[in-house]
Amino acid sequence: MGLPVRKSKVAAPPACPLTESLALLRGAWAPNVIWFLSGEPRRFGELRHDIPRISARVLSARLRELESRGLVTRRVLKTSPPSAEYALTPLGHELLPAIQALASVGQKLIAGWETGALKRAPAAAHARGK
Repeated sequence: MGLPVRKSKVAAPPACPLTESLALLRGAWAPNVIWFLSGEPRRFGELRHDIPRISARVLSARLRELESRGLVTRRVLKTSPPSAEYALTPLGHELLPAIQALASVGQKLIAGWETGALKRAPAAAHARGK
């Protein structure tokens, strides 16, 4: 039988701001959904059209998660059949410069891979099926 676990006498450290910010973007496709909502509010079907590789199930889950994190609002439209429109909250808009910076780095990486100036990381090559 093992020894009992003792409680720590030290308070937990304060949360890391970077970790908390990145946690808002966790989940597959979350940055993409935020990106496509940056221009204007979009309906579910419009987002499916914007991001063709995302399944309806994943998009629905991502929108619910982003709404629960306070990044996206959902407004029910009085149409027949009923529809909803999704928009970024002010907090969601605050993430856009970070997402744009990541997209810029991604464009440079892709350009480097295409010219042969950069070698693709094994994990990235595997994820793209190469």
